[in-house]
Amino acid sequence: MNRQAQSAVLFLLGASLLHAGTTDLYLRYVKQGLRPLVLLAGAVLIAAAVATVWYECKRARSRKHTHPERPDAEHTHSEPRVSWLLVLPLLALILVAPPALGSYSATRTGTALQEPLAYPELPAADPLPLNVVDYAGRAVYDHGRTLRGRRIQLTGFLSLDRDGTPYLVRMALNCCAADAQPVKVALTGAVPPVLQPDTWLRITGTYTPRRTKDPVNGGPIPFIEVTEAKPVAEPADPYDESWNG
Repeated sequence: MNRQAQSAVLFLLGASLLHAGTTDLYLRYVKQGLRPLVLLAGAVLIAAAVATVWYECKRARSRKHTHPERPDAEHTHSEPRVSWLLVLPLLALILVAPPALGSYSATRTGTALQEPLAYPELPAADPLPLNVVDYAGRAVYDHGRTLRGRRIQLTGFLSLDRDGTPYLVRMALNCCAADAQPVKVALTGAVPPVLQPDTWLRITGTYTPRRTKDPVNGGPIPFIEVTEAKPVAEPADPYDESWNG
């Protein structure tokens, strides 16, 4: 591509990043706290595209003024139009939201649960809404000390182990979707009789000391005693950003 075409691609990429950053689309790729950087990157790319066009126009005027006797001085070879097809994957990647990582990844990756640095005091809500990472960390490493006697509410997607054990999973995010890893909570009690992987559920239950080991990496997976389970829509941000892996 010539400089004008390159600047057009830069502009499209910058505009796509701005579009992603001003909507929830960026959450499919990076964590929520990186939104300002996505917007900044989009603005920088658009500025670079505008600067490239301005520089090329200035250089063309300079050459025409310097070499008026050479009208062909500004001749450029036309590029194959098929090269513009390179823009299509770019637009598809940025503008078409990919599905969030789900049960396929969860069943092939071991739980990424790590011991929390601290256990902040929990509010007195009933039921108590927790994220999957927080519940799993308190259940395993704090031995449920802050969970006993509480009704807990968790939201995540379903994944089935090889032996049919149902897990409620949330993909924990450190920086971007490329480093997302699953944290799993096994379900027991009033589990729905028909389970479809990747279905999002909001479950209410209570702490149980029961544990199991992840068949992939042997990591600890706590259980929760389910008393109620309701299907819910996938949240706008499907990843759990509370993980400090």
